[in-house]
Amino acid sequence: MQACVIREPLQAVLQDAPRPEPGPGQVLLRLEGSGVCASSLPLWEGRSWFQYPQAPGAPGHEGWGRIAALGPGVDGLAIGDRVAALSYGAHAEYDLAQADAVVPLPPALEGRAVPGEPLGCAVNIFRRSDIRAGQTVAIVGIGFLGCLLTRLAVHAGARVIAISRRGFSLDFARQCGAQHVVSMDDHGRVIERIKALTDGRWCERVIEATGLEWPLQLAGELAAERGRLVIAGYHQDGLRQLNVQLWNWRGLDVVNAHERDPRVYVEGMRAAVGLMAQGVLDPEPLYTHRLPLDRLGEALELTRTRPDGFMKALVVA
Repeated sequence: MQACVIREPLQAVLQDAPRPEPGPGQVLLRLEGSGVCASSLPLWEGRSWFQYPQAPGAPGHEGWGRIAALGPGVDGLAIGDRVAALSYGAHAEYDLAQADAVVPLPPALEGRAVPGEPLGCAVNIFRRSDIRAGQTVAIVGIGFLGCLLTRLAVHAGARVIAISRRGFSLDFARQCGAQHVVSMDDHGRVIERIKALTDGRWCERVIEATGLEWPLQLAGELAAERGRLVIAGYHQDGLRQLNVQLWNWRGLDVVNAHERDPRVYVEGMRAAVGLMAQGVLDPEPLYTHRLPLDRLGEALELTRTRPDGFMKALVVA
């Protein structure tokens, strides 16, 4: 098979690799494509704890495609089934997945890209946020994840205030149903705008989806007394300075919405597939860049630099 290999920081090459064979409880996937995740950027940029070259297809974990072979002991799945999968070498033509880490795709989604892991993450974060009808929800950071959360919150009956530094992202937020959009250009100005929009009551739920320090600080200031601050951004570059005094004073519930249990990931993926089939979630407009497998490096660079118009990159067969 052909697989992308990250040989060293900022270098990805397409090369031949052995096609894996499924072991007990595994399936072999013939991939149609995979999403490119921002969590892969430390590996792409280079950190001292990574080793190079990486394994073929790594760190792709947002793949979808069809089952090409079944390992011993696999029941309830068949060769040819179209599935989304949580696997770890999906930047390739083939990858292995545990049978309990694949989610069958219904006919209604035939032909549509389904990078299951990030869709499942959005659903799991939404569940941890405990958003209810009538609440005001601020979402700080409108990328792929922020847009999905906007749609889910609006569907739940919440009033959503979308906050982003990128103007075109706010346009996407409007398309996802956000009732208000605010440019994240100045700390004090954002706070005054949210104060005005909420008549000084602030927001019952605030979701930070950037992974950066300043937006996280800002998010805490937007949360109402006894509100919930949800950390959905992937903070991967060191310590943060936070106004815990404010968090204490307002009695905030602070939730780290990241999961580490693969079973929870798959539960979220299954729910996201159901919401797509129902028409509640439509991530298709958010796939702004589709590139062939041999351009994985370009897709990672787009994810790193986030040029105007960028939301989500896919690498496709």
